[in-house]
Formats: sequence, structure tokens, C-alpha cells
Amino acid sequence: MSRPWSVLIVDDNRDAGDLLGEVLAALGYSIRVVHDSNAALAAVEQLVPDAALLDIGLPEIDGYELARMLHERWPALCLIAITGYGQPADRERALATGFTAHMTKPVSITDLVATLELYCGNTPSRG
Repeated sequence: MSRPWSVLIVDDNRDAGDLLGEVLAALGYSIRVVHDSNAALAAVEQLVPDAALLDIGLPEIDGYELARMLHERWPALCLIAITGYGQPADRERALATGFTAHMTKPVSITDLVATLELYCGNTPSRG
């Protein structure tokens, strides 16, 4: 791998976001975990990750609005919703908002890595 593949994780549930970050870091991803939308916007300015995993139910600026803001500035950024909102209407809204994929919590790491590879077109092993 020429460089670690970078992933931004945005989840206001600190335990969930941190644990997901630890697992993906152990798989070779370069991880940045933040817990609100404003921190996510600042992190993307610094990092410009390969992908961002966004919770939808964020305080202040929800994941839908955050996705819109990110796509406005970085249209090629691969966004994956990882959320407790799992109804068909939630999935449709996420995809219409600019998410590349929608996954309902709890996600399996195998499915998440496969989704990153399929929809974002890259993994650390391809780096």
C-alpha cells in the first residue's frame, strides 16, 4: 500500500464512533473520528479524506445537511450513511441527499469494508 486510505467517521455516539475507528485502523485505514458536524467540516478541510462515514442523527447539523455541505465543496467525496434510521424512506432520502450508500446500525465490518470497496472504489490494500 502506498499510503493509508483515509476515512473520516462522524458519530455523536462517542463509543460507537471510536470503536468503529479502532477496528478500521486495525485493518489499515487512516482514521479520524469526530463527534459533531462542525468538527467534521473542520476535519475535512485539513484531511480531505477518501471517504466519510456519517451518522444521520447528529445534533445541530444533521447528517443529511452535512452531506449536502460536504458535496457542495468536495463533490467526489464518497459518503456513506451509517445510521439507526433504516426505513426505506430514510435510505431514499440519504441517497437523494448525496450519500453513495446507506447502512443501518449495527453494521458488520465485513459489509462496511465491502461497501467501501464497491462504492468508493478503493481500499487500503489497493492504496
